[in-house]
Amino acid sequence: MILPGTTVRVVNKTDIYYGFQGQVQRVSDGKAAVLFEGGNWDKLVTFLLPELETVTLTPSVSTVKKSK
Repeated sequence: MILPGTTVRVVNKTDIYYGFQGQVQRVSDGKAAVLFEGGNWDKLVTFLLPELETVTLTPSVSTVKKSK
């Protein structure tokens, strides 16, 4: 389920943003507004929900507490 705050990837191969990952800001009427951030630019783009897939993020090594 895609909700605001979900990290998603664009899976529509014909879209210029294919493969990009961003964060969902809004969901309504079968569409999602996705925020892409990259260095010196931010872009908010609207996609149909079937054009997106959720991304499972794994914690980085530096954020995982090591057991003794």
